[in-house]
Amino acid sequence: MTRMPMTDAMFLINETRRTPMHVGGLHLFDLPEGVDDIEFLAELGDILSYDGDLRHPFGERLKMGPLGQFGRIAWEQDNQLDMDYHIRHSALPAPGRYRELFSLVSRLHSTLLDRSRPLWELHLIEGLQNRQFAMYMKTHHCAIDGAGSMHLLNSMYTPNPKARIQYSPFSQEAHEAYKEALLQARPRRVQPNERELKTVLEFIRQQLGGAAHIGKALRDYAGVWLGRNQKLAAPVYKSPRTPLSQRITGARRFVAQSWDFQRVRTMSKAFDGTLNDGVLAMVAGALRRYLVDQRALPNESLKAMAPISLRAADDTESANAVGFITANLGTAVRDPAKRMRVIQESMQAGKEQLSGMSRREVEIYTVLTQLPTLLTFLTGSTDRFPAFSTVVSNVPGPRQQMYWNGARLAGLYPVSIPFDGFAANFTVVSHDTNLDFGIVACRHTLPQVQRMIDYMEESLVELEEAAGLRSKPSRRRGIAKKKPAAKKAASKQPAAKKPAAKKKPTAKKKATARKAAPRKTTPSKAAPRKKAVPKSVAASK
Repeated sequence: MTRMPMTDAMFLINETRRTPMHVGGLHLFDLPEGVDDIEFLAELGDILSYDGDLRHPFGERLKMGPLGQFGRIAWEQDNQLDMDYHIRHSALPAPGRYRELFSLVSRLHSTLLDRSRPLWELHLIEGLQNRQFAMYMKTHHCAIDGAGSMHLLNSMYTPNPKARIQYSPFSQEAHEAYKEALLQARPRRVQPNERELKTVLEFIRQQLGGAAHIGKALRDYAGVWLGRNQKLAAPVYKSPRTPLSQRITGARRFVAQSWDFQRVRTMSKAFDGTLNDGVLAMVAGALRRYLVDQRALPNESLKAMAPISLRAADDTESANAVGFITANLGTAVRDPAKRMRVIQESMQAGKEQLSGMSRREVEIYTVLTQLPTLLTFLTGSTDRFPAFSTVVSNVPGPRQQMYWNGARLAGLYPVSIPFDGFAANFTVVSHDTNLDFGIVACRHTLPQVQRMIDYMEESLVELEEAAGLRSKPSRRRGIAKKKPAAKKAASKQPAAKKPAAKKKPTAKKKATARKAAPRKTTPSKAAPRKKAVPKSVAASK
């Protein structure tokens, strides 16, 4: 029996019927050439159904004391494990489009996990067009985080299309084999010399000053509430009320899309930013457009919770090892370049708060600075005092093409958690040459969330134009309404029509430039390798 840390138990405490606290993923595959789809999926199901010695947490269930989830919580072995309950087989209705797939995932993600059993489910999904199948899996957040999910994925898939793994990824055998592979990949230990030992001793002395690190960071954090620190963002403080900050229901809607990794990174570097800055800027521009269309854009900029991983590269045991930075999304700023600078400044300020801290110090600092957020959760006042507007998480995934017993992994889309106060969650995973975005939201609180896919592409194009990576169109959407007035003026001065005519070739040329840029949002129906989810399908929901 293993006791659950309080940081993990908080996901159980905050869970309600309206707010399930599990994280999931939708994995899209191309069937190997020449295999029978029914037989292939049956073989995968047999491998997954292994019920022998399983790794944590897949063979364990919750053990609670008299106080329930508010008391001592531990993991204990489930002696009545039923793998047929956890491994399920589903088929899409015709015609088997991504629209039907997203609808199924939305429904599966909205239901609570059974706390009397191990807290996970896996669904093999057949019936997709173009010889594809999918796998959707969800696990309670008290048991695993995004980085932990990537470790599980890496033990499940291989870069070799001819490799065949016959043991279950949930087995202890798979877990030990994966840990051994990680150890072999690490550099060989060498005997430290005297200079290196002195460096270690100096490091220990620095760590003894941990209280000073946290104290300084908390003073800077207090400066936000006192109006002295304009760059650092803090939860709750000046967080606007928007349609995203309402109380949510248990209904979910999931949409997904892939963008070219190099395209987003090039845009980010053009602003001297990180890939994460670019992802935040794409989401910020999309949310601004969404709220403008809803006539609900606030004067104060939206904020995002940006999780950061504290997990060591070889840590495969921890359930959750995360800290949080609050990002100012700059949605009140019209100019995309200035908006990007606001995002970069807030992220840099947040990183400076954590610089020099150990993992334990970051965890303590995170708990202390998130107390206002926790208070709004416990009092049910997140809709009146929103801590954030959304969550934007960037999870590093495999940067090479992966296969599952010969089936090519075509898409790796995260499905995360919306909550009261932030009704939409944006999570992205890097996969091969793609960035795979998964957006999950409350279907009733945020209707037509599928439009976010189009808005994110428009936001990326806008950022590329601001960075000088593509030409700007001759006429923007915002001045289109002036066209009738121009015609009226032309009736008095016929020569005024000539400048407008000269713009046509320019617009055509820029359209060609836009077409030449790598686009990730309009793949063909055949779902080619780099374009797993068609934009038209994601927008048709």
